[in-house]
Amino acid sequence: MTDRVQAEARGEGLATAFRFARRDLRGGFRGFRVMVACLTLGVAAIAAIGSLTGMVRDGLARDARVLLGGDLDIRLRSQPATPEQVAWLRERADMSLAVAMRAMAARLPGDAGSAPPARRRTLIELKAVDDAYPLLGNVQLTPGMSLRDALKRGPDGSFGAAVERGVLSRFGLKVGDALTIGATRFDIRAEIVNEPDKAAGAFKLGPRVFIDEAALAGTQLVQPGTMAAWHYRLRYRPGTDGAALESALDNAFPDAPWRVRNVEEATPRIQRWIDRAALFFTMVGLTALLVGGVGVAGAVKGHLDSKRDTIATFKCLGASGRFIFTVFGLEIAAMALAGIALGIAIGVGLPLALAPMLAQYLPVTAEFSIQPRALAAAILYGIAVAALFTLWPLARAREVRAAALFRGLVDDAPFRPRAGTLAGLVLAGAVIAALALLTAFRPSFAAWFIFGAVVAFAVFTVAVAAFSRLAVASARRLGAAGRPWPRVQLALANIARPGAPARAIVLALGIGLTVFVALAEIEGNFQRQIADRLPQAAPAYFFIDIQPDQVEAFERTVRAVPGAGDIDRMPSLRGRIARVNGTPIDKVTVGPGAQWAVDSDRGVTYAATLPEGSFIESGAWWPADYKGPPLLSIDARIAQGLGAGVGDTITLNVLGREVTAEIANTRRIDWSQLGLNFTMVFSPGLLEGAPQTFIATVQATPEAEDALARAVTDRFGNVTAIGVREALGAVSDALSQIGLAASATAGLALVSGVLVLAGAIAAGRRERTRDAVILKITGARRRDLAAAYVIEYGLAGIAAAILAAILGTIAAFFVLTQVMDADWVFLPGPALATLAVATLAVIGFGFAGTWRALAQRPAEVLRATAQQ
Repeated sequence: MTDRVQAEARGEGLATAFRFARRDLRGGFRGFRVMVACLTLGVAAIAAIGSLTGMVRDGLARDARVLLGGDLDIRLRSQPATPEQVAWLRERADMSLAVAMRAMAARLPGDAGSAPPARRRTLIELKAVDDAYPLLGNVQLTPGMSLRDALKRGPDGSFGAAVERGVLSRFGLKVGDALTIGATRFDIRAEIVNEPDKAAGAFKLGPRVFIDEAALAGTQLVQPGTMAAWHYRLRYRPGTDGAALESALDNAFPDAPWRVRNVEEATPRIQRWIDRAALFFTMVGLTALLVGGVGVAGAVKGHLDSKRDTIATFKCLGASGRFIFTVFGLEIAAMALAGIALGIAIGVGLPLALAPMLAQYLPVTAEFSIQPRALAAAILYGIAVAALFTLWPLARAREVRAAALFRGLVDDAPFRPRAGTLAGLVLAGAVIAALALLTAFRPSFAAWFIFGAVVAFAVFTVAVAAFSRLAVASARRLGAAGRPWPRVQLALANIARPGAPARAIVLALGIGLTVFVALAEIEGNFQRQIADRLPQAAPAYFFIDIQPDQVEAFERTVRAVPGAGDIDRMPSLRGRIARVNGTPIDKVTVGPGAQWAVDSDRGVTYAATLPEGSFIESGAWWPADYKGPPLLSIDARIAQGLGAGVGDTITLNVLGREVTAEIANTRRIDWSQLGLNFTMVFSPGLLEGAPQTFIATVQATPEAEDALARAVTDRFGNVTAIGVREALGAVSDALSQIGLAASATAGLALVSGVLVLAGAIAAGRRERTRDAVILKITGARRRDLAAAYVIEYGLAGIAAAILAAILGTIAAFFVLTQVMDADWVFLPGPALATLAVATLAVIGFGFAGTWRALAQRPAEVLRATAQQ
């Protein structure tokens, strides 16, 4: 007979077990509160993050054509399409043109605006559009009018402009006033409320300004080599085969230097950002769930410990260990499913509540919808974590012997889990790991997370054991030395005793604090580099689109400004990687670290000497007087991602001409110096005759910065000044917002740790009360016991904080130096803050949880014990 048949014969079938479990649960769910809360929190976080991510992805797919601006986007850098190419496109589809570039806008001299003199000019994101723009969607303006009416030439011959609010606020202007862009005056006729293809654009350094494409030539901003992008958007006519049209385009103009994107490639940059953010936040949510698993294990253990007499009684009456496992397993499964169900309900509702608040940060409207894949993943995570942390106490309860009915409260008998229990634990862990790997945008990141989580749990488990042994040894030494420190001895003994909450506190709270410290150190290092290194190394301005015949006059203008310092300039061209060792780039397996470099054209230059801030990793730099076949110096990470090295060849399409060069060296570039540098640098002799502009950086004192920008842009209307301080301020604000979101998410792990703390304290309240009564009977005062508890919980908090500070700092060091290739400096602030907050939190929660034990009168407790 099988075990199941034998169990049925003894009356221990599943139906009987279910009836016993239901009866036991009628007594209340109080012991499961922490378990349900921990599972609810972790599952809700994963479900909400997955649901919101899915809603954003659905929005990107739904609005892909609007974001792209049509069915096909054809982009050229630094040059427009030829008349032949434009005619070919117009013959086959509806077409619109948008020219995007950065430029300087100026307030008219003597304008009655309220802006200070320093704001006579400002950097803008200029978009010149034709009559057909936008092919899809609408540009919303205030006052209400069409974009065409806002931009068209007026009766007086002046063109109009539509501007974002930032232009008005910086200049102190209003609709109806005027400004100049380049050599042309524009009337401000409307304020931009919404731009349909805004999310698909590049990172913005200034507010948007729309002008008519017919007015662009008059601005004199477009010069040979100007850093501008011509976007030719196509809307297919009915019956058009998109794939066939793309193929015909490639065949008709095989050497055209454009980048073609269809609807499926509408927002690759946004997709990658969303995927990375979702991966990070999901991993943090999983951390909260795993930390909560410690609380789950503690709650289950506490519940089963309270049922030891019941289990022993069952054993005395002939119940098998299998029946015990089934009864309490059903109870725990019911509570786990309740927590998971509640977490799913919250996870479904949170995106609905958060979407309006996050609308300004999201690239598209996140319309509410149920995301089955995200919810399924959250459910599986919840089930796997519940199994991982409940199987062990369940298996231990299965082995409780009948003799335990006549023994003390705590059973320290050795426990050896059965093979089935170990197999279940391995399976649960494997499910968690498989889910993390299969749902991750970058499996390698998920793999590192799994490795880090296992290491963190292992380190904290070993540390908890060492902490307990150290407490025992310290208590014995104090006793042997005869020192009158009974409060300290009692606290140390409490830490080391079986079932003490201090160990669960150090494990759960420590892991949550580790995540918090790591994020704080990473964000702090980024902010330090922006705030502290800027005054030392950063130039005041980047000046772009300097024409070759303006270089000497530009430098004279700069040197005439008091307070202006060193000038560094380099030629600037645009090139797109076309081949690697003769293989077309679309047939090359590109690593994730280099994908961004092949997605679009990149800035390239040529130089005789190694640019400052570059460090050779392999190969050698060419001689300053080198004259020979073209050589290339390339960023080491890009070379690695392309599978190329010294001696290999790379072909770039530079302004429609393919140029092949041999890699002479690979470089590591220190971008944090904010100097001039390019990922790809050619040897001299090849590109000098190509259409090009110059880019320059200028050092200046803070007092001279405004005068410098005015002097240059007043004289050279086509030159754009990018203020480094303003740009880095925008980056700093973005980092702060990201850091706030990351810290808020990491706070989930801390909340899980606090739940574990509360559960551990609540689980030991009965023993605390009994111990307090015994100590009071033997002469201990309430203040003595209170002091001992404060010391006990304070030591647990300090231990958790110290371990978290060490592990969190190591994790931050690894991420910054190995993943992000950034500098790292130890910042004591996060570590000290963690130490203080953790210690105070543990003492506060611990003391609040034990105050009732201190308040109990011995007579009441003894009377209640005698009646049991």
